[in-house]
Amino acid sequence: MATLALGLAIGGWAGFAPDPRPARAQVSANPANSAYPDPMKLGIVSDTHGLLRPEVLPALKGVDQILHLGDVGKISVLDELAKIAPVTAVRGNVDREGACGKLPETEVVLVEDSVHGGRYIYMLHDLKTLHLDPAAAKFAAVLHGHTHVPNFYTKKGVLYFNPGSCGPRRFELPVTVGLLEIKSGKIHPRIVPLGFKP
Repeated sequence: MATLALGLAIGGWAGFAPDPRPARAQVSANPANSAYPDPMKLGIVSDTHGLLRPEVLPALKGVDQILHLGDVGKISVLDELAKIAPVTAVRGNVDREGACGKLPETEVVLVEDSVHGGRYIYMLHDLKTLHLDPAAAKFAAVLHGHTHVPNFYTKKGVLYFNPGSCGPRRFELPVTVGLLEIKSGKIHPRIVPLGFKP
């Protein structure tokens, strides 16, 4: 049985006031106990800057959870993403006011599997603000945005994953989202380029 514990699940935003306690919602990923399949698929987005391109929604079709890594821009972006799957979001440097300004700076996602154990995923916007050693803290992955440059690599056994930006295009960088598939206790990353008209 696998479960996904998230710190902040986005459903409705009207009157949003963050709970100061580290809240967690458990979501079962065992097909016998819930609608969440095994393997579990996470959609990873960042740097929307208030723009949710129409190409994003089909690219995230079928994901079990969406993680937004900041620079949301407008809370309506999270509302639209929540129509696809539950959303957990952190704030970025442009998220200073309103509901986006009340998002947490960091978040921890726990993917639990009774066969393979738990996998902790750390979410933040700017990797340069990481103030802990993810390997020592036993994180399986660190998800971040900010640079708009999609990439992933492994360092000291920890996956570092930046899905790039699916908002306004910056320079000649691609417009992308990310997917993480958690299967048999392992995390499989993928960058998905979006076809769009500039």
